[in-house]
Amino acid sequence: MHRSRPTITWLIDLDNTLHNANHAVFPAMHANMNAYMATLLGSAEQPADDATVDAARVLYWKKYGATLLGLIEHHQVNPAEFLQQAHEFANLPDMLRFEAGLKQLLQRLPGRKVLFTNAPRHYARQVVRHLRLQSHFEQHIAIESMRVHGRLRPKPSRWLLKKILAKQKLAAQHCVLIEDTRDNLKTAKQLGMKTVWITQYLKLAANKRFAKPHFVDVKLRSIKQLPAQLSRLSLTK
Repeated sequence: MHRSRPTITWLIDLDNTLHNANHAVFPAMHANMNAYMATLLGSAEQPADDATVDAARVLYWKKYGATLLGLIEHHQVNPAEFLQQAHEFANLPDMLRFEAGLKQLLQRLPGRKVLFTNAPRHYARQVVRHLRLQSHFEQHIAIESMRVHGRLRPKPSRWLLKKILAKQKLAAQHCVLIEDTRDNLKTAKQLGMKTVWITQYLKLAANKRFAKPHFVDVKLRSIKQLPAQLSRLSLTK
């Protein structure tokens, strides 16, 4: 009697994984965040200066793993309001840069595909629609869905990943996280997931190479290279 193969669940990041967010989206988003924080830390009439904003951003990032979490903790910021302003773009389609053939790539991956992004839902839906990938994702897990016991816990939260595995009744060894962010991959690997690191949109000093960390199963320049590397993930185990 043949045993059926387990269904693989692909958790696929959005920014700098499926498209080049560093080209225009991230610079615009950071400018929006700075404007929001300048008013928050100062006032509409006298915004805080750049040094004050940068210091707060670094402090919150180091202490909480995300600027937004620090703003919530110290300034009782409304997450929805912050995310809406940070992701407000005049003409998002013109800002997107991505590879051709992403639709064919997703079709070649066996199993379920889930979009898994720390971005807000409205932005993720817009990007996926412009990439023409909306019919290929069974589910979107955006930051609005990343609450654990009432608290916002975005990637790389261990509690978040454990909640997703439990809620969807998934075995970690049958899940693959595809990401550009190493910290997110590290947490996933600690829980037993397979990990794929995408590097082509990451910034790197000249004449340098990205070394493959021990918690990465497969390192690829482009996500389009993944179908040819499936055997390296040992997905049937």
